[in-house]
This record gives sequence, C-alpha cells and structure tokens, in this order.
Amino acid sequence: MIFIQKKHAAKYNIDTKILLIGIETTLDLHQKSDVEIVLRLSDNKEITVMNEKYRGLSEPTDVLSFNHDFINPETNQLHLGDIIISLEKAMEQAQEHNHSLNDECLLLSIHGTLHLLGYDHYLPEEEQEMWSMQEKILRIIDKKLKGSN
Repeated sequence: MIFIQKKHAAKYNIDTKILLIGIETTLDLHQKSDVEIVLRLSDNKEITVMNEKYRGLSEPTDVLSFNHDFINPETNQLHLGDIIISLEKAMEQAQEHNHSLNDECLLLSIHGTLHLLGYDHYLPEEEQEMWSMQEKILRIIDKKLKGSN
C-alpha cells in the first residue's frame, strides 16, 4: 500500500496516479508488491531541514529516502520506508531537462523506491546499475500507459 502525503502540492498540478504507477511498477519488478511506502510531496524548506539533519547538507535536494523495514501492527505489512520529494527542486530540474514536472516526479519516485530496495549510486558501477534499472522501469511504464490509451 502506498500512502501519498501532499500537503505542499496544492500549487502544483501533480498527477499522483502516475507516481503510484512508478512506485508499484518498481516494487512489482522486484517482487515486493506487498509492502507499504509513504511518499511525501514536500518543498525546499522542509527537505533542507531533513537533508541537514540526516545527511549534514544544509541545502535542498530533490529526493530523500528513509528505510524503516518494520511490520506495521495495524496492517501486518512490511513498512519499507518513506520517500520525500521537493516539488520546488523537482520543478527546477524539470525545466533544466525540458520535461514536465510529472515526468520529473515520476523519475524521483522510482529513484526513491530503488533506494528503499537497496540500490545506491556512490560508486560508478552502482550508479550504472541504478540508472539502467530506472530506464528499464520507465520503458515498462511507457508501454503500460500506451497500452491503456
């Protein structure tokens, strides 16, 4: 089950359905569809506080992931973790890469989910593996969306 907190999303026209598809596709591909994730759509102010507290960097970032790996006693499901996306930072990056905010948030939701699944990009070979997986997931989603039209 995926929970979306969108307190800071009011001024953005975010298609949360596509973000759900991104997270669900990533989880399905890794045979982890029976988990919980919280996706928080945030802003630069909030994510800067978290980035400083947990990474020692006093600046906004696009996405943070926090693994939790505990069984939720209310649902009896594994709570894999939380993903926080700064919509302000995502908007900047979408403009830089000349694509939509929804496309950028889709990529960030996949990226954050991959981090929860153990992927990282500190080393070049890790980065290559993670980027390849992101591209694979985006291709799967593209096919799903074209097939549903």
